[in-house]
Amino acid sequence: MNAPLVTALAVMASLQPALAADSLADIEKAARQEGQLYSIGMPDSWANWKETWQQLGSIYGIKHQDTDMSSAQEIAKFAAEKENATADIGDVGGAFGPIAVQQGVTQPYKPSTWSDIPNWAKDADGHWMLAYTGTIAFLINKDLVKKSPTSWVSLLDGSYKVTLGDVGVASQANNGVLAAAFATGGNEKNLKPALDLFGKLAQQGRLSLNDPTIANIEKGEVEVGVLWDFNALNYRDQIDPKKFDVVIPSDGSVMAGYTTLINKWAKNPNAAKLAREYILSDAGQINLARGYARPIRSNVVLPDEVKAKLLPAGQYASAKPVTDHAAWEQSSKALPRQWQESVMIHMQ
Repeated sequence: MNAPLVTALAVMASLQPALAADSLADIEKAARQEGQLYSIGMPDSWANWKETWQQLGSIYGIKHQDTDMSSAQEIAKFAAEKENATADIGDVGGAFGPIAVQQGVTQPYKPSTWSDIPNWAKDADGHWMLAYTGTIAFLINKDLVKKSPTSWVSLLDGSYKVTLGDVGVASQANNGVLAAAFATGGNEKNLKPALDLFGKLAQQGRLSLNDPTIANIEKGEVEVGVLWDFNALNYRDQIDPKKFDVVIPSDGSVMAGYTTLINKWAKNPNAAKLAREYILSDAGQINLARGYARPIRSNVVLPDEVKAKLLPAGQYASAKPVTDHAAWEQSSKALPRQWQESVMIHMQ
């Protein structure tokens, strides 16, 4: 038996006393019987989900399949399919957790590491809880950009195109707007400064309608991409570490997180619960860090080689978390219309 597998088994065993007698054992037994797990928005390349799925397979015999989609699309899929569910678990931006609960599409499950998760990062009833955080960063193709931008304001001085993604739909793109707002005098209630900035880029013909996916980046179709740091670092290292700069904007950024959602009508609910349990175990949190995401549990000790994969702490001096969640939820809902009126109008 290999070392990672032994470690993972030990971690899961150590979690059992924290739950009611045999409850985790019962979940594990039922999950093994289900034998499969269908996820959405949790592809192998995102935050190192690949290793988590591999370990769930090798330890518990659970076969896995993912269909990638945005946070809004995940919730819509749960709601549309209901009892005909084809997905058991999804991963959405933190702002979408409360929305999913309001729509009644989730079921609660508190993992045995529940007390290690900060109160600001979880739903009181266990419908959602952040597993990891990311900070909005710039991924810069140095072959295509002569002078790398270091701030949001400096984006306006370049000749390159900026790729943000599907604003109003994708959580990463929405948080890119919020990060720009933080840097330019706005906040969760006021996105206008950021919309003005992106409007200027659109007027200059420098806002790309492409998505900053690894495939598009590898093809050279992204000059400056706005992504979570864990995606930017992952894509950089997969393609060519020497070809790209990854920078946290010096004038401000947003630090936010992602949460699993277990489908209320999941056909494999125990496999989904076991997956959440594993994701928030020490082994699962280290897996996420191997994918450049920052674990939500601060008491997890990261191996030195994992720490070395992350950006220096000093780059995060101007990054801050969302503090007014209610306001950001409302702004997120209004963002699709505002984006059309303030930015896309200049793309015609």
